[in-house]
Amino acid sequence: MIKNVVRFIFIGVSLGLLIIFLLPIRVKIFNMGNLAGILVSGFLAAVLIFPNFFVSVLKSVLNMEGGRVFVALVAIFTVLSVVYAMRVSVLMVRTMDDAPRGRETTLVVLGCKVKDGSPSLMLKKRLDTAFDYLQSHKSTKVVVSGGQGSDEIISEAECMKNYLISRGLSPDRIFMEDKSVSTKQNLEFSKEVIFENSLAEHITIVTDGFHQLRAEMIANHFGMSAYNISAPTSWWLVPTYWVREWFGVFHYKALETISERVRDTGEKFPDPSYGGGKILEENDKGKGDLSEK
Repeated sequence: MIKNVVRFIFIGVSLGLLIIFLLPIRVKIFNMGNLAGILVSGFLAAVLIFPNFFVSVLKSVLNMEGGRVFVALVAIFTVLSVVYAMRVSVLMVRTMDDAPRGRETTLVVLGCKVKDGSPSLMLKKRLDTAFDYLQSHKSTKVVVSGGQGSDEIISEAECMKNYLISRGLSPDRIFMEDKSVSTKQNLEFSKEVIFENSLAEHITIVTDGFHQLRAEMIANHFGMSAYNISAPTSWWLVPTYWVREWFGVFHYKALETISERVRDTGEKFPDPSYGGGKILEENDKGKGDLSEK
């Protein structure tokens, strides 16, 4: 009896996660985060609903030549993946909110989707978070960072500047970086704006909490000391973007490690500060960032 109750609870949890990872697709958000979430939660639900079938499959695999080795490798990979995800998640939580205390910094707001010249829901939340901080820190300047997408009528930076001014922020406190198309370029080009305008060298990154760890890693790559203030994220988007960042951080660290080994050879290799491939970045810069809202 208890065994069945526990099983049905886990089935419910698995199906619930499956639904949560499917939800972003309705607003055209599809990336490595919800793809992985759909596959894993769907597989777990299937195993729990049809346990006898999967037990028979497992027995068949174990009886095959090399089957035990294969199952052992899958088990090791699964354990290492869980440990990695837990470790990165702890670091992500730690960097979500690390506001500067007693130190003058330059705020850097990372852009995302703009629709018809107005900020998407996600971008609006980042701007509102930045505005609240700037209101209580009158001497702080802000760099709004984001280029213009192919389906955007103005750059993300211009949209952000317009929004902050509409809320009452003085234009002379706002500096635009309007060329970037990735998190790496956000921070690389923002550093140039900070240097050119003699702004405070230490920065405070304003973005969603799930994004802070990778953004800080990239900032550190460019020699910037970064603090973090996170904007709220809609609850049903957090799992998708959270899992996506597991892949983003892994991709970034893998490129960083490999590039260090080949740096002295003169071979060309992707810049580790890029921080993620197209499938990792597209929903910060492209069509799937709640622009419908």
